Amino acid sequence: MRSHTQFTSTLNLALISLVLLFMFIFLFQPTILSFSQQPISQPQTTYTKAIPSLSNALIHYATTKITPQQTLHEISLSARVLEQKSPCNFLVFGLGYDSLMWTSLNYGGRTIFLEEDKSWIEKIQHKFPALESYHVVYDTKLYQADELMKNAMEDEECKKVIDPRYSKCQLSHKGFPSAVYDIEWDVVMVDAPKGYFDEAPGRMSAIYTAGLIARNRKDGETDVFVHDVDRKVEDNFSKAFLCESYLREQEGRIRHFTIPSHRTALGKPFCP
Repeated sequence: MRSHTQFTSTLNLALISLVLLFMFIFLFQPTILSFSQQPISQPQTTYTKAIPSLSNALIHYATTKITPQQTLHEISLSARVLEQKSPCNFLVFGLGYDSLMWTSLNYGGRTIFLEEDKSWIEKIQHKFPALESYHVVYDTKLYQADELMKNAMEDEECKKVIDPRYSKCQLSHKGFPSAVYDIEWDVVMVDAPKGYFDEAPGRMSAIYTAGLIARNRKDGETDVFVHDVDRKVEDNFSKAFLCESYLREQEGRIRHFTIPSHRTALGKPFCP
């Protein structure tokens, strides 16, 4: 069995490799294309400055001993989707030491982080001031999860596809920044709020609202990831409101759902 130090070093090396891969794609793709269009006898060399966000990520993960909570395989699952979709609109529930990585993997797109701990936001913003993050307040408690699930499954309002701000479903969160509701998100990561003790907010409304936002987009589809599905709330609420029929894959403790717009298919069941 590897020691904690060995595991940390391995994960850091993997993260550095991911960042380097994206740096290579963004920095050298135009140069490679220019070579393919020029005669062999007239080679050209183009030099481009390193992208600041990618450089900062590379330096951070090369020098820190603190690693993201997700494993390499779990990170790779969402990284593959971001590789296909970026630059895109990427909404992340949670702010942490992996936030710089997510922003870098979505270089050129917009990445927003939602966090319930104000002091934690100040700490991370001090370290990474370029990150776009917002403080949010949840009105749920983890111990209410069973009651919230029962009420939502019985309430027809929770099956209506509508802007979450105007939904009458108890699970719909109406207090996020306006950008959360106004932007059509291509990728959503639910890795917060806290959900490991009774008084914690739990991720009940985060999961439900993420699914509602995805269904309410004008067209297209949204890739939604939910982390910590080894826990009861994340397991049950993701299956119920992101729908098992939309489940694409699971790696370790993370699930990947692809949710299409329901606005282009009137009368479509909440969970087909």
